[in-house]
Amino acid sequence: MTRTTDTSVLEDWQAIGRSEDVPLERPRRTRLLGQDILVERHPDGLRVFELDAGERRLRSARVQERYGHVFVSLGEDPRPLLELPEFEQPGRRLITSGIVTVRASPLRIVENFLDMAHFPYVHTNILGAEPHTEVLPYNAEIRRGVDEVWATGCQFYQQQAAMSAEGGQQIAYEYRVSSPFITVLYKTCPERADEWDLIGLLVQPLEEDLCDVHTFMLLFDSSTPDIALVHFQQTIFIQDRSILENQRPRLMPLEAGAERPVRADLTSSTYRRWLRARGVSFGALKSHPA
Repeated sequence: MTRTTDTSVLEDWQAIGRSEDVPLERPRRTRLLGQDILVERHPDGLRVFELDAGERRLRSARVQERYGHVFVSLGEDPRPLLELPEFEQPGRRLITSGIVTVRASPLRIVENFLDMAHFPYVHTNILGAEPHTEVLPYNAEIRRGVDEVWATGCQFYQQQAAMSAEGGQQIAYEYRVSSPFITVLYKTCPERADEWDLIGLLVQPLEEDLCDVHTFMLLFDSSTPDIALVHFQQTIFIQDRSILENQRPRLMPLEAGAERPVRADLTSSTYRRWLRARGVSFGALKSHPA
């Protein structure tokens, strides 16, 4: 695939790895939106170049570091990256989980992250289990002022909602989609009842049906070792990967009525409606098969 012409995603910021994945002595070569890129760290900061088929450097791209990751935009006038003031709160721990490669549309990966109904069946005895399978009513909306999708009032009974959780409990959730390939989950913090724990999903679309997925956790957890937190998060996502890679069609249908939603799919339906309004085509099925 060649570099996309979809300006609706070109003008966003996409994560291409953790800050530690781009050390001074080793440039990182990767792909973004069908384009080969090279990321270099210099003493005065990061530089990113688009590459041609012969590995020659073409135009430079915009780059910034935030939230423990490197973000790149291939556009001329990128929209602002999401603001997460929780990163400034004392006592929060930032845990990054590394890269998981998934052969699926980036839109499918985000949609799966937003779906609570699969918890008891895919993440059994961790994020859910029978007979606690009901997705209770919640709210989902497109917030026009910030152009984001939010789902609020979500709750689900979970056996092991976090490494620091003790026993099953009803967990409160809020979902935020700030751009087509970036979403953040706010969930009950077992250690501080008045705070949220945050889990971020940063999908790097290599091609329309192939992605590197980066995640972060921003937690109040004073006891669990980093490696246990990483293992917990990776276990959950690896369980999702097999489901994602077997979905057909691999690209996401965005036409209204192409796939039939139920009440539990309210966030997904709102996300798809938002994608259509934005004119997103990268990762989307171009026409619904008969």
